[in-house]
Amino acid sequence: MGEIDRALEGLARRIGAGATVTVLTGAGVSAASGVPTFRGADGLWRQHRAEDLATPDAFARNPQLVWAWYAWRRERIAACQPNRTHQVLAAWKARDHTLSVVTQNVDGLHERAGLADLVRLHGSIWHLRCWASCPTSPVRWRDDRVPLPEIPPHCPHCHGLARPDVVWFGEPLDPAVLDAASRAAASDIFVSAGTSSLVYPAASFLPVARARGAYTVEVNIDDTPASDTVDLVLRERAEVVFDRLEQLLGAR
Repeated sequence: MGEIDRALEGLARRIGAGATVTVLTGAGVSAASGVPTFRGADGLWRQHRAEDLATPDAFARNPQLVWAWYAWRRERIAACQPNRTHQVLAAWKARDHTLSVVTQNVDGLHERAGLADLVRLHGSIWHLRCWASCPTSPVRWRDDRVPLPEIPPHCPHCHGLARPDVVWFGEPLDPAVLDAASRAAASDIFVSAGTSSLVYPAASFLPVARARGAYTVEVNIDDTPASDTVDLVLRERAEVVFDRLEQLLGAR
């Protein structure tokens, strides 16, 4: 039996003993589905960096360009399917409501796998909202059309510009979402899966959970700033780890 197998058996025993569990998922979780991370080498689109497109200033300057990028992303994501991590977490949540899932991803793959009850830290690429926050529009609305009939899309209420309902660089998280994520971090076991541990405030939840007494786990193929601080590091792809955990938990 390998080291990772022994570690997973130990983790499964902890979970099977009735522990409350929170899983924080990041871009690495959706990578197995073919969703580009949009950071590093994948961050370039028509010679633009994601960090230069996903900002309010960029949208104000050139909404056509920003929406062209998001429309391309929506088309790429629509062609992807949930992977084993998404499927396992959805099945786990369905049978055990003490599981909490917090995601940094905006791709909607957790929901497509059947996991409806989760905390979306950074919003959803499948939701839009009025750029001007007009008083007649809802806070957000869903639009799954691919491709969108017009770029940029418009608010159906005031006919001004609509924007993606995602958190851009330089924007704060919704306080209600942040509160929900903070409450979820009060668990017996906190698993960070496929996250860089670089983006705040998401990166703060793991040390907060550990300070509260949680057993902390990192699932990542690469080292991160959190690697030396957690109780257990699993250097393996998330879909492999969660598939094996599901097998172990199902055998109990």
